[in-house]
Amino acid sequence: MNRLGLAAALTGFAAVALGAFGAHGLDLGGDALDWWDKATLYGLVHAAAALAIAISSQTGLLRRSGWAFIAGVVIFSGCLYAMALGAPRWLGAIVPLGGVSFLVGWALAGASALRR
Repeated sequence: MNRLGLAAALTGFAAVALGAFGAHGLDLGGDALDWWDKATLYGLVHAAAALAIAISSQTGLLRRSGWAFIAGVVIFSGCLYAMALGAPRWLGAIVPLGGVSFLVGWALAGASALRR
């Protein structure tokens, strides 16, 4: 089983479903709408990147970058979605950890490319 591919597909599915739910099923405004939109955008972009990595069947640094993207989606997007739904704003202090996961993922992807 390609666990990274499954994780990427699930996070991509969740981003599309939550994006649609936010657009059609919730009455969000102000910061909450901005958080929801940003969570959806970053979730979708990084799910697609992780899926591309999973499909490539590469190992090593590139594979680790895919997992860093998944971790970033869970932390970054998850906290933003939660805050948009009314969770405590102190979760905003955790959001940058997801951003760091995204950065680590891109750095690992770049390092992998340099090695090839």
